[in-house]
Amino acid sequence: MADRAPTQRHTTHNASAFLRKLQVHVGSNSSQLVGLSTLVISGSILLLLTGITVAGSTLGLILFTPLIIISSPIWAPVSIFLFFVVAGFLCFCGLGLAVVAGLSWVYRYFRGLNPPGSDQVDYARSRIYDTASHVKDYAREYGGYLQSKVKDAAPCA
Repeated sequence: MADRAPTQRHTTHNASAFLRKLQVHVGSNSSQLVGLSTLVISGSILLLLTGITVAGSTLGLILFTPLIIISSPIWAPVSIFLFFVVAGFLCFCGLGLAVVAGLSWVYRYFRGLNPPGSDQVDYARSRIYDTASHVKDYAREYGGYLQSKVKDAAPCA
């Protein structure tokens, strides 16, 4: 018991020292005092609401767990079915939206309206064309070289 008394006095001393420092720091500036009081009041309200929410959720889970367990053969298949229906609908809508957006981009590209990314498509097309022409030229040169080598190896052929 004797150990607790100095600790309580020490805590009270720290609290009063903190309040004195706060009063000196805030001083007579009323806007800081209003801001601090707003912070304390809103923090207290949010802490109270958090406690009520956690307590209500816990009590609801305790009270409704037997009902959930008893009725699970009914709502489990229904919820799985509804999940697949909603997921399929959202997938269908998303894919439809992507197709419409793609077709819109292609339409604007071929109409010459320069949609975003059309410069990259043009660059890729020119690179593919250049590479194909280089391969064609190389095949023409190398193919002629191979035909002359084949004729040298087999003159009758």
